[in-house]
Amino acid sequence: MPNGLIDATSLRVHRDGLAISLTIPWYRSLWLSSISSLRLIVDGIEVPAADLRFELNGVRYTLEELPAQDQVLWFLQQHPLLIASRPEPVELGAQHTVRILGELRLPYMQIAPGQDGGPGMYVPNFVDQQLELTVTDCPPKIRLETEPVRPPEPKAEGDPFDLGLTLYSASAEFRAGWYDFDSLLERVAQLGIGPGIEIVASQMLPSYPQVTGEFTEGWKAAMDKYGFSPSSFGANLDMGRRRDRDMTPDEEFEFSRILFDGAKMLGFPLVRIQSAKPELLRRLLPVAESHGLKLAYEIHAPMGPNSPEIMRVREVYEELDSPLLGFVADFSSTMHSMSPTLLRAVRRAGLDDQAVRRLQQIWMSEASMRERQERFIDYLRGRGFDPARLGSFAHLAFNMHGHVQPGQWAEIMPQIFHVHAKFYDIDERGNEPAIDYPELVRVFVEGGYRGYWSSEWEGHAFAELGEVDPLELVRRQHDLIRRSMRSLSSTL
Repeated sequence: MPNGLIDATSLRVHRDGLAISLTIPWYRSLWLSSISSLRLIVDGIEVPAADLRFELNGVRYTLEELPAQDQVLWFLQQHPLLIASRPEPVELGAQHTVRILGELRLPYMQIAPGQDGGPGMYVPNFVDQQLELTVTDCPPKIRLETEPVRPPEPKAEGDPFDLGLTLYSASAEFRAGWYDFDSLLERVAQLGIGPGIEIVASQMLPSYPQVTGEFTEGWKAAMDKYGFSPSSFGANLDMGRRRDRDMTPDEEFEFSRILFDGAKMLGFPLVRIQSAKPELLRRLLPVAESHGLKLAYEIHAPMGPNSPEIMRVREVYEELDSPLLGFVADFSSTMHSMSPTLLRAVRRAGLDDQAVRRLQQIWMSEASMRERQERFIDYLRGRGFDPARLGSFAHLAFNMHGHVQPGQWAEIMPQIFHVHAKFYDIDERGNEPAIDYPELVRVFVEGGYRGYWSSEWEGHAFAELGEVDPLELVRRQHDLIRRSMRSLSSTL
């Protein structure tokens, strides 16, 4: 998924001068308060900030007003306009060099909490794009061509797991408008994927964090039409929604309660939670009990079940002693090698074979994630290679790829409520080249797990839009999981 604000069709005619149609440079919706800065340079001349207006839903904001808009959502599929005042409007069909620079703050990815009532530190996202663009007057019509596929084998009586997917697997295509919500579910059904459907609420809900009656009606109709079942409701906690301070404990509870209410309305049995603060969980447990919801904290690369951060969560769970508290196991934690999709991406960004080998050597070491990142960046600089050429890949290689042994999941198996069957590639033999799925199936079958395995293709972090069809890859991964389950059953 390109980390960009603009594409080839972004430059538009406008009576005030010109307009740039923006795409959110992330995989989920964000608040307008997340925008830290925007700069626009046209044909080498920077447009003064005073001449720029940000327009969303017919409302215009100055750039200075954006940080205060913590109640206004930029939904993933929306394309607001950045309007630049000029003496004369640009002409239809004219060509211009457009460069846009932006910085956003991700309000749910906290680096450090605020001190003395001030705002905390949050993960930033930087964009610096320059494209040669032709002025258009409307967005292009997107037509997605799909081909019929062979239906999958039905679930066998002895299959231990139910299969499904998180719609996050199609993040890039959904953001680009290749699918709307209805057509995405239709395509999932055409491919015979399911029955479990998982969503990331901040990605799929136009009214996030609320679930509306209209959305609920359409959701339930789709579940009935295609025989789907809700499996997991992914909840974020936007602690940094305001720029002047972090959420208070009361605000964290209220924000979470709204999401829990939505999960209940949509019929989900489980909410993937982001925070395991004891005081927050104490207040949320009665809500979960009344709604019949399990709460599961995600264990994701580079952490594993025995990482210090997860051991602290396990201690909180032991203290609260509730059967509703558990974990989501994400298989990014248990990879035996680096994803070929990632390696192709860093090669496109300029790494040669020697640098790719060194990247893999550093990744395999037992140093901490931060130490490995710094070691690799130092190596690149020592070779005269600017790490910025890799964008986020110099970091994502380490915090999205973990190498914990699969057997560690067995230690917490009774507390695993849901599985993110993370994958990046399916090779010509039908295997995931970087994740040992037959071994993971064995560990979970022998450990007694009998819940959903929700396929999560995260190759969109490294692949270009249209490079592969992620839903067809999910279908092929389901074939791999079924084959692994049935092969194991035949030996028991």
